[in-house]
Amino acid sequence: MPSIEISIFNPKNLDSDVLNIDEMPSPRLFRTHLPYSKLPESIKNDNSSCKLVYITREPKDVFVSLWHFMNSISNAEPCPKMDEYFDSFCKGIHPFGPFHDHVLEYWNESLKKPEKILFLRYEEIKKDPKGQVKKLAEFLGRPFANEEELDNVLWRCSLERLRNLQVNKNGLEPSLGIPKFAYFRNGLVGDGKNSLKKEMQERLDQITREKFEGTGLDLQVI
Repeated sequence: MPSIEISIFNPKNLDSDVLNIDEMPSPRLFRTHLPYSKLPESIKNDNSSCKLVYITREPKDVFVSLWHFMNSISNAEPCPKMDEYFDSFCKGIHPFGPFHDHVLEYWNESLKKPEKILFLRYEEIKKDPKGQVKKLAEFLGRPFANEEELDNVLWRCSLERLRNLQVNKNGLEPSLGIPKFAYFRNGLVGDGKNSLKKEMQERLDQITREKFEGTGLDLQVI
C-alpha cells in the first residue's frame, strides 16, 4: 500500500516528477502518518467520497514499538538511549507531531463524522479480529459474502504469516531503504509494561490521563 508522504511525495525525489494521484485507477488506497489537520481539504471535505480508517494503540506499547523500529533502521547513526527517546516522546517531539494530539484529532473527527472516519484500536483488533474486520468491511461498503471469505482475509493479513514470508525477511523497502523485517516484531498487547521502568510507565500514564480527560477516549489495555 503506497504511503502519501513516503511513496508518493518522497523528499528524496523532489527533483523528479511527482506521481499524479488523479491518474491512478479508482478505487485508490493509501496509508499515511499525517495528523488529521495536515490532510488535504479535498479529503476532509464533506462532499468527498474518501473514507478514513485510523488505527491507534495503547501509548506505552506505541513507544516501545517505535523504539525498536527506530533501532532496527538506525544503521548510519545510533538511536538515542531509551530514556532520552522516551523523554522526547513524552514532550511530543515526533516527526508527525505529538502522539496524543495526533490521536485526539482523528478521535474527535470520528465522533463528528462516523460515516467517514472509522476509529479502531489495535487491542480490540487483537481481541476480536473477526468482529473488527467485519466492521471495517461494512464501513467500506464491501461486506463479506461468507465466513470462509473472512477467514481467508484474516489468515492472509495475520502477523505470523506476513512475518514469515520470505519477501519480508530480506531486502529493503524501496522508498526509504528501510529493512523490510523492521515492520514485523511481536505485535503483543501490553509490551510496554514489560519494557519500561515503573516511573516511565507512570509518567506516560499521567500524560495520557490528562490529555484524554473528558474526551470519552480510553486507550488502556483491554
